Amino acid sequence: MNKYLLMVSLTTLLAACGEKSEQYQVPAEVPKAAGQAQTVPATKLTPPVDKAVLAEQAQAVVQALGGALKAELEAAMKTGGPVAAMSICQIKAPELAKTISAQQGMAVKRVSLKNRNPVTGAANAWQTKVLNDFETRKAAGEDPATLAYAEVVDHEFRFMKAIPTAAVCLGCHGANLSPAVTAKLTELYPQDQATGYKEGDLRGAFVVVKNLAQ
Repeated sequence: MNKYLLMVSLTTLLAACGEKSEQYQVPAEVPKAAGQAQTVPATKLTPPVDKAVLAEQAQAVVQALGGALKAELEAAMKTGGPVAAMSICQIKAPELAKTISAQQGMAVKRVSLKNRNPVTGAANAWQTKVLNDFETRKAAGEDPATLAYAEVVDHEFRFMKAIPTAAVCLGCHGANLSPAVTAKLTELYPQDQATGYKEGDLRGAFVVVKNLAQ
């Protein structure tokens, strides 16, 4: 009897001191009377994905990479012309993409149906589908500068933003290249496919991916 009173007193004391179980904590198993229903413990729910918010974040990532790359290319063009700019695309662009991906928590890169670098610029199956869809939308009259795609597939957020060919791009990606540019392309990119573009053509797209399961 004294042992029972001691246990009751201890329980009362803990309650008075504010002792509580953590939220969502699974309580210790208590024997149930015969026929009594078992209670399923509460569990945390995965918050819903807001695709619009993720798309805004991805757009900011694209602007960060595009702005940084544009500044590097403009500086190289002023000092060494298109040949110097190609070295920026080969060396600096992957470094910028890696840095911005780490800072923003979203992987970003550029892909194309006619890639210059088959290692970093080749589109996979779903990216190829989106690029072809961009071409169809452009042919139907949509402004290439506004073409974008956002979707959540298998716990992965996917975003793509089209890259229209600007006049400044034609020195390295156009149909009439200088002998120096052609020679440098052969040296740096022996499998290059990214030439023959006209202003306004779709040269590829930025790709942003975020794993939502992590």
